[in-house]
Amino acid sequence: MINRLKIRNLAVIESLEMELAQGFNVITGETGAGKTVIMQAVSLLLGERAPKDIIRYGTANCEISAEIAPGKALPELSKLIAELGIEAEDETALIIRRVITNSSSRNYINDTPVSLQTLKSIGDIMIDTHGPHEHQSVLRQDIQLSLLDRYAGLEKDVKFCQAECLKLKDSALKKENFEKNLPDAREEDFLRHLLAEINNAAPRENEDVELYSRHRLMSNSQAVLQAYSEMMKILSDSEGGILEKIYEVNKNIISLDKIDAENASPLMSETEEIRRKISSLSDKIRELSEALEMDEKDFASIEERLGIITSLKRKYGPDLSNVIKSAENAEKKLIALENCAKTRKELDDDLKHSQKALNDACANLSAKRKSASANFAKKVCSELKKLGFLKAVFSVNFTADEAGPNGADKIDFIFSANPGEGAKPLRNIASGGEISRVMLALKTVLSEADSIPVLVFDEIDSNIGGATASVVGEELAKLAKKHQLICISHLAQVASEAERHFVVEKSVRSEKTFTDIRQLDAKGRVAEIARMLGGTGAALRHATEMMKKQSGI
Repeated sequence: MINRLKIRNLAVIESLEMELAQGFNVITGETGAGKTVIMQAVSLLLGERAPKDIIRYGTANCEISAEIAPGKALPELSKLIAELGIEAEDETALIIRRVITNSSSRNYINDTPVSLQTLKSIGDIMIDTHGPHEHQSVLRQDIQLSLLDRYAGLEKDVKFCQAECLKLKDSALKKENFEKNLPDAREEDFLRHLLAEINNAAPRENEDVELYSRHRLMSNSQAVLQAYSEMMKILSDSEGGILEKIYEVNKNIISLDKIDAENASPLMSETEEIRRKISSLSDKIRELSEALEMDEKDFASIEERLGIITSLKRKYGPDLSNVIKSAENAEKKLIALENCAKTRKELDDDLKHSQKALNDACANLSAKRKSASANFAKKVCSELKKLGFLKAVFSVNFTADEAGPNGADKIDFIFSANPGEGAKPLRNIASGGEISRVMLALKTVLSEADSIPVLVFDEIDSNIGGATASVVGEELAKLAKKHQLICISHLAQVASEAERHFVVEKSVRSEKTFTDIRQLDAKGRVAEIARMLGGTGAALRHATEMMKKQSGI
C-alpha cells in the first residue's frame, strides 16, 4: 500500500502531503480544483513520461515521492528489488522518488538511482490505476489469462505446463546442436583426411620438443666434438696431461714414504682419489664423444620427422597438443556421423514425446480454463448489474495459440454495456466511465486472486447516480477490505463509504494559483458531502444521516 504521498512543484501544486489509510481513501473537490493532478503524480511515479509543462511555473524542478508498503506483493517485489541490487533497510517500506527537470528525470528507490523502466516494473507489481489515460494491467491479455488461472486455482497446472515447455526446449536444443555439429559431405572428407594424416604421423605429446633438442645437438656436433677432444687432451691424451702429472706426484710421494711415512700415507690416499676422479671424468667425456659420432642417416631422419610435425602444427595447431586434439575431435564427429541415423531417431522420438507432453498439459489446462470461465463471467455479469449495467453482456473469448509455458490459449474479456451494442474486447472500450465500472466488477470478483495491493479509480462514478451510486460505494468498500483504494469521486454515496476523506481545493494568492489537499475530520466530511449533495439545509441533513453509518456522528 501507499503509506504517504508527497508532491512538490507539480503543475498547480506547490507542496502537498497525504497520509493514506490502509483501506478506502476518497478524494473529492470542485471540478477543476486539481484532483487529476494527484492522479497524474501517481502515474509519474509508475514510470509515465513527464509532459514538458508539468513543472510548476517559476520553479526549476518538481519532485514526487511515496512510501510504499509492499503488502501482498512482497515476495514478487522483494525478488525484483534483489535483482536490481537495491539495499532495503526496512523490508516493510520502500521510498520511491522522482525528480523531474526541464531536461531530465532522476529516479530513486531507497536513494538508489533506477531507470524509468524500473519504476514501471514496480508499478506493475504494486499499483493498478483505472481511469482515462492510466495504464490498466487487467486490460492486457496476458494479465487476463493470469487472473482467470488464479480465479480457477490453476497455478499448479500452469507451473506443470511451464516445466513441460522447458523439457521441450531442452529436447529441441539437443536436436539443433546435434544437426548443427553434424558434418556435411565436404566436411566429412576433410575430417577423414585430417584423421588419416595425423594418425599416419602418430605424433606423441611433446615429441617436437625432443626432436628440436636432438636436432640442435647434432647440428652443432663438430663444435661439441672439438670441445670433447680438447678436454681429453688436457686430462689424459697428451704428454703433460693432468693424469701424467698426477703420476709424477705419486712417484714423489713414494720417495717421501721412505723418509716420512706418517705424512706420506694420507697424501698418497688423497692423490689416488684425485686420480680416480680424473680418470672417471675422462672416461665419461670419451663415451659422450663416441656417442656423438653423427650418423648422417639419423640426422636426415630427424629432419624429416621435424618437417612432418611442423606441417601438422601449421595445418591443425598451432601446438602439437592442438594437433592431437583435432584428431580426437574429428574421430568423435565421424563416429557420430556413422551413428547419426540412430541418434537422430532417438532425438526425434524425444522431441515428439516432449511436444505431446506439452500439448497434453496445455489441453488439460485449456479445458479447466474454459470450465471455470463460464462461472467467472456469470459472477462478473452479476457485479455489473449492481453497478448500473442492467443488460450488460460479459464473456471470456478463447483463441487457440501456440503451445507455450502459459498454455495454448489467448483470451479476451468481451463486454457490451447495452442491448443492441456489439460485444467487443474490453481493451477496445472507449468510455472511461464504462471501463472503470467494469474494472470494479472484475476487481470485486477477482479480489481473492489479484495480488496487486493498490487500486486507483479515477472518477469511477462518471455518468451514474441514484441507487447505482450507492451500490458503487458499497462495492468499493467491500473491495477495500482486501486492497488499498484511492478513488476520485463526485458522488456523495461513494465518498461516505470511505475510511479516509481528502478534499482538494484551489485558491489564488498573490496572483498565483495553488491547489491544496487536506484530510477531513468527521465534521468536515459532513460539510463536504453536503456540498456534493447540493449545499442546501436538506443536503446537510442528508449528509449527516449518510455519515452515521460510517463514523457514528
